[in-house]
Amino acid sequence: MTEKSKDAVQSGKEYVQIRNLNVFYNHDKQALHDVTLSVDRNKVLALIGPSGCGKSTLIKAVNRILDLIPETRIEGDIRVGGETVLGPQIDMTELRQRVGMVFQRPNPFPQTIYDNVAYGLRIHGVRDRGTLDEIVEWALRNSALWEEVKDRLKASAMDLSGGQQQRLCIARALAVQPDVLLMDEPCSALDPIATGKIEELIQALKKDYTILIVTHNMQQAARVSNYTALMWLGKLIEHGKTKDFFTNPKEKITEDYITGRSG
Repeated sequence: MTEKSKDAVQSGKEYVQIRNLNVFYNHDKQALHDVTLSVDRNKVLALIGPSGCGKSTLIKAVNRILDLIPETRIEGDIRVGGETVLGPQIDMTELRQRVGMVFQRPNPFPQTIYDNVAYGLRIHGVRDRGTLDEIVEWALRNSALWEEVKDRLKASAMDLSGGQQQRLCIARALAVQPDVLLMDEPCSALDPIATGKIEELIQALKKDYTILIVTHNMQQAARVSNYTALMWLGKLIEHGKTKDFFTNPKEKITEDYITGRSG
């Protein structure tokens, strides 16, 4: 890492650094083309663009979930807090503790609400009941769910509403205390009321986490993010402060997309 990059990481800037990232599926089908961008600590980056443009592929590269897809190849560099996440020496369990993920559809385990949140803690060796209780309550409070479920922690997570299940999945990610939170269209399966709660939660969480969110909803991107990036056919077209991005786009593709003339 250059001295400038070290200074940026130490001062809280560029906490997630993606450099010259190329992703290939089935050996030769290129999904991402030379993507370079960064996200400052405690900021929210919204990734927008049409379906199939590489948004989800990009965030899934950050915590190496792409490794689960056979015949996938990644070139370039991704750093979190100045440390590369690529390479065979990386401990995947540790990486996915540092970089949490919330998926498009809520995916609670068919277990109790309590056990869903405690799941990752137990994987990391936490067994003390008092510690588990404390962290489960903390995570549920930080996902704005505690008051709704505190009297039924032993109930099945499958009995929760869709919006509650999504906040439970966020609590499950928070429980292992990540540095970065990846969200892949976390509101696409939710009604407007539940969506509003998730958006409020994102605003509250960014004081402690660096967040990358994929969304098809440009209004949502404008509401929740500090920075917005447009992906198009696997390429990064434009990336900047959200207010400037939507009011004064630099690229014609961006202008056409946000005004509805394309995409």
